[in-house]
Parts: sequence; C-alpha cells; structure tokens
Amino acid sequence: VQLQASGGGLVQAGGSLRLSCAASGSIGRINAMGWYRQAPGRQRELVAVITSGDSTNYADAVEGRCGISRDNAENTVYLQMDSLKPEDTAVYYCYVQTVLPRVYWGRGTQVTVSS
Repeated sequence: VQLQASGGGLVQAGGSLRLSCAASGSIGRINAMGWYRQAPGRQRELVAVITSGDSTNYADAVEGRCGISRDNAENTVYLQMDSLKPEDTAVYYCYVQTVLPRVYWGRGTQVTVSS
C-alpha cells in the first residue's frame, strides 16, 4: 500500500493550495481519510478528516479556511486550503484508516506560507 501526496509548495500569505493524496495497492475498504501536519518543533496535529459517510471534522485553526473531500473511486483525498497564513507552514501528511482497522501514512508534503 502506498499513499502519494502532492500539491505542497511555497505560497504567499492569503494564497491557496490544494493537496491531494492517492492511495494505491491492496488497501481494502477505507473508512476515514485525512490530513495531519507537523511544524518544526511541534507535535503532529490533525488538520481535517473525512469519513466514508462524508462526515468531516476540522481543526479549529483551519475551520472555515479548508475543505476536505474524497474520491472513493480513485481512493484519493483532497485538502483545499485558502487564506493561508504563515502559521500553516508545516509538513502535511495524509492518512487512510481502513475498516480492519489499519492506518497508512503518506510521506508528507511541505507547505510553506511566506508573510
């Protein structure tokens, strides 16, 4: 099983990025998909999650600025991030939780927001 994340990069404050993460391999039935992030010197924190029933949950820090969605046919999860702030700078990790349950992680994609 592999999770390939993409879409990170350098953006100015107020800008937008769209992250994507595609899961491949014999992953089985997927329950939740989502994103965590880790900034230098800080613990990894949840950004957003979407369940198989399309229920979503967001960290308070990104509520109203981010939108998570998924394509079940492609086993892909997306994170649209708008009105980015310098404090959003972090490595963003996607994850997939199957119904077994097992959790798989992507390698991470760097998001840097300049002021």
